[in-house]
Amino acid sequence: MDLFASPDSLTPIPIEDGELAWLAQLPLPYTNAEVLARLIAETPWRAESVFVYGKQHLQPRLVAWYGDASYTYSGLRLEPLPWTPLLATIRDAVQDVCGHRFNSVLLNRYRNERDSMGMHSDDEPELGPDPIIASLSFGASRRFILRHKRNKRSLPLDLHDGSLLLMRGQTQQHWVHGIHKSTRPMGERVNLTFRYIV
Repeated sequence: MDLFASPDSLTPIPIEDGELAWLAQLPLPYTNAEVLARLIAETPWRAESVFVYGKQHLQPRLVAWYGDASYTYSGLRLEPLPWTPLLATIRDAVQDVCGHRFNSVLLNRYRNERDSMGMHSDDEPELGPDPIIASLSFGASRRFILRHKRNKRSLPLDLHDGSLLLMRGQTQQHWVHGIHKSTRPMGERVNLTFRYIV
């Protein structure tokens, strides 16, 4: 699904058993290209291993965790780095648009078309019963796939440079999401998923 929205407000995306909303361009005091370049250059990126189905795997992307609390998923515990001025500015802009407070952010760096994100839900206990996740993208567009856990219905969304996707309500209870590898050459992408650790 290719999405279009008004320039300054979230547009709801119809979805069963969940709530999604979309903004084509998050307003920031920097260009998207500036943000992407700074995030790539200034972030201490890490290659982390996670446990999936009882086996350890190196994640096919680079990650960094910032905020006010630690976070654990797939057997990996992330200790937070302090907010940088750039990330704090971005966080404040995301909060203004979404109307929600976020105290942490996971950065994912997709270096090329071979980097990916397996299908999963953001449903860890420290996120609370109905997590609110704001996903902000910079750089190359990638297709974000949502798949319903029960009926296997899928919803593909193209996440463009500067776009913001908000997931809330029971979305994480009923849907999994991820980003597949591609055979088509793709440039770098950095995705920031803002969340509130309870």
